[in-house]
Amino acid sequence: MIFLKTDEEIELLRENNHLVAMTLAEVGRHIRAGVSTAELDKIGDEFIRDHGAVPAFLGYDGYPASLCISVNEHVVHGIPSAKQILKDGDIVSVDCGTFMKGFVGDSAYTFAVGEVGEEVRRLMDVTKEALCRGVAQAKAGNRVGDISAAVQNYAESFGYGVVRELEGHGLGRRMHEDPGVPNYGARGRGPLLKEGMVICIEPMITMGNKAIVFEQDGWTVRTRDRKPAAHFEKAVAIRKNGPDVLTDYDIIEQAILK
Repeated sequence: MIFLKTDEEIELLRENNHLVAMTLAEVGRHIRAGVSTAELDKIGDEFIRDHGAVPAFLGYDGYPASLCISVNEHVVHGIPSAKQILKDGDIVSVDCGTFMKGFVGDSAYTFAVGEVGEEVRRLMDVTKEALCRGVAQAKAGNRVGDISAAVQNYAESFGYGVVRELEGHGLGRRMHEDPGVPNYGARGRGPLLKEGMVICIEPMITMGNKAIVFEQDGWTVRTRDRKPAAHFEKAVAIRKNGPDVLTDYDIIEQAILK
């Protein structure tokens, strides 16, 4: 069932997603060679709690951490570990969720550790632009397939893989609501986008083949060919006049440029 949100509920979702962006910015400030992903998880957990929320991921279906931190060939749902130490040239997808005032925030950003190779940087840039193109289609009267096709067509035009098994989703009082928002599909297909819907659009794009593997820990997803993957996610409210983006990447990018 798709739940339409009131203006007041959308503002509560905006507040949550603002905190998510602030948390990602705080974590991003600490991303550098020599830092473990467990350290980053601790920073994120404390920041969320210090701002009056609780981590939405911790305990979700048994997930054992507050952030999902996925490095290089890990696409999503990487479990933070004291043994996983970042090094120059890595890319790190950090997915963050908050629960506050009865609603959830959920967004992700892929960070570079030091200087990354030109091919990897292009993967990050294309994935982020694919997200922007998907967001541009998130307006009342369009269909989910318009978002999906925009993401897929752009990413595949560079020869990249588009993960099929995982997708975006509705967002509200629960982290995963209807409708699902795939990153591939056909224009004009899928559920109709209506004013008051709130969705998360989250391209998961691979440098090589689109095939993925679910690791034995039950959570971590990696590319089968072990080539890098990037992941960006924004929460968006559907409005008559176009998308109302609830996730502010400017907060993150200002922080990591300092």
